[in-house]
Amino acid sequence: MEAQENTDSLKWKTLDSDYLFKEDWFTVRKDTCERTDGKIIDPYYVFEFPEWVTALAVTADGKVLMVRQYRHALGEVGIELPGGCVDKTDENFEDAIRRELLEETGYAFESAHYLGKISANPSTNSNLMHMFVATGGRRIKEQDLDENEQIDVLEISFEELITLVEEKRINQAMHISTILYALRYLGKLTLTP
Repeated sequence: MEAQENTDSLKWKTLDSDYLFKEDWFTVRKDTCERTDGKIIDPYYVFEFPEWVTALAVTADGKVLMVRQYRHALGEVGIELPGGCVDKTDENFEDAIRRELLEETGYAFESAHYLGKISANPSTNSNLMHMFVATGGRRIKEQDLDENEQIDVLEISFEELITLVEEKRINQAMHISTILYALRYLGKLTLTP
């Protein structure tokens, strides 16, 4: 495929990096870079986050689990997919999403199928969102939320999910991407030429 050929000719070289801010969940780095034509880019700011996971989670009786929570940066309560950061204790991305699903919803799932990875903003963010579709969910315990989390769990039909998407009531762009990939995987969304 022509779009993937000769990508090394566009990669920048990092000459220097300085950390301006460093916390567990958010780090800001200032790089000095050199393009392949010799031009120096200084400064170039990079936001480092842990890897993220999310899933379209489907219960054993065919309901989709969504979460409703306040998002302070927007000042809004939003409807989203369950998910979160990959912890250092997670062995892999599937373990991370299974842990996040159990913590946020109280549900365990028979299967978790990996759908791929996407970036929130590859020009500034160094991390990726790893997308899953989880099926066969059964509630086995109460939520086990982080200290700053306050999450309502919603059980909705696929029809209600499609309505939320069509009405643009889910504003988390990476979750919309995950929903579309998951619906396609589940055979509930077909693309016509």
